[in-house]
Amino acid sequence: MQGLFYEIFGCLRPNPHIAAQLVVNKIPLDIGLSLDRRFMIEKMSLRWAVTLLLYAVPAWPQPVPPEILSRLAEEAEVLRQNAPKVLSQENLEQRAVMPPSRFRPRIGAGANEAPKPRMAVREVVSEYTVGTLHESDSGDLVEFRQVISVDGRHIQSQEHARRALSVGVHSADDRARKRMLEDFARHGLVDVATDYAMILLAFSKRGLDRMTLQPAGVEQVGADEALVLHWQQKSPDSGELEFHGRQVAHRALQGSLWVRKSDFLPLRIQAWAQHTDAKHLIRDEGTVDYVLSTHGFLTPVSVVHRHSVDGEVLTENLYRYEPFKLFGADSDIKFTAEPEPAASPPPAKK
Repeated sequence: MQGLFYEIFGCLRPNPHIAAQLVVNKIPLDIGLSLDRRFMIEKMSLRWAVTLLLYAVPAWPQPVPPEILSRLAEEAEVLRQNAPKVLSQENLEQRAVMPPSRFRPRIGAGANEAPKPRMAVREVVSEYTVGTLHESDSGDLVEFRQVISVDGRHIQSQEHARRALSVGVHSADDRARKRMLEDFARHGLVDVATDYAMILLAFSKRGLDRMTLQPAGVEQVGADEALVLHWQQKSPDSGELEFHGRQVAHRALQGSLWVRKSDFLPLRIQAWAQHTDAKHLIRDEGTVDYVLSTHGFLTPVSVVHRHSVDGEVLTENLYRYEPFKLFGADSDIKFTAEPEPAASPPPAKK
């Protein structure tokens, strides 16, 4: 190899060992050729050898720099410590392909047409925070919501929702937290995907030990130049938890990660998992954008989740978050008591 690089970098004289190193090409050199002619043939042989070597050597994946892994683990830990102390307003817009309506006209042009699937759009606004379930052995953070409005229809006041979140998340009893998880799914939503906003927590030091990462190029994220990493979890035990009725399944996640090139700050995380159910290929994919909050740690800005079957997107959930606020630190977070109903006026004297 030393002889090859000696020639390819444009040396003005031939390497005396080059002929011996290019025996693999089996190009005969006529003894009667002039010295210049022999050198030209040896140079051509060298180029063929270098070309063959470039195609023959496998492109082994490069290791991820330890500085990137350290920054990921650091940001995940800071988020884990601070996420239960913050809240935000979450706006969910869901677009779902629904089965055709059962109503069919008996007369007219529509009577002979086959019923078509319909698109349903729902908008749910909630107060949002995260916490733990005390009964959980893992201690993982899960999302909690108190719905304020559904499709513009008022459900409860913002103050009442914030108070319920604060009391429920910090209660020693898990029943209040479980009720919040159940209530969110009762507002006509389908294929509800939760906990994607906290996907950064999967990149803790322990989580990184359970996945493989490799560089995948450079891309632009907004105004920032970002390094792209491909990642994949080694075991489904640390992946997503999927519910179908009473059936529960763990699925390993994989995807892409974008970190800012200048300082390795995580900017975007994509995660997906797919499986075959009977005869259909089912895939769930989520992309989360993060921003550094005024409190010094990363918080989600948006989540886009798509649920597809056989390559066709059936449900799209778009979550958007207002700037996160700290409990007890932001003056505009107030938990005032709910006003008591006004007393009935005394009957008028006749």
